Amino acid sequence: MGVVRFSVSLDEHLVEKFDRKIAAERCPTRSKAVGDLIRASLVQTEWQAGEEVAGAIVLCYDHHKHDILRRLTATQHDCHDAIISTQHIHLDHDNCLEIVAVRGRAELVGKVFKRLKAVKGLKHVSLAAGTTGARLP
Repeated sequence: MGVVRFSVSLDEHLVEKFDRKIAAERCPTRSKAVGDLIRASLVQTEWQAGEEVAGAIVLCYDHHKHDILRRLTATQHDCHDAIISTQHIHLDHDNCLEIVAVRGRAELVGKVFKRLKAVKGLKHVSLAAGTTGARLP
């Protein structure tokens, strides 16, 4: 696949802020930064359109909380169609981090996220919305 060059006219102050941001992030070029923004926008569109997507649900909890492990495991088994992998990390004596890799239609992945987030006793839950990569160059 070839490279296409195009020009964009932007406010000078916006470009200065953008250049500072990409420099701070150690992005090598404006082209790379703009390409990353376009891909992020396309991934967001996949989610909004209900396409097949992938992502990670990150959970943090105190494993001593009454019944939390059983409830998390039961919920994950109920959602086995969308869950492709889990990783359990012991952060310290009390706290655990669990990463749940998910794949499926955006609506299904959203339902899994909401079900896991509803488990009582969790300290934090977040969704990293990603892509299967099938529709991105």
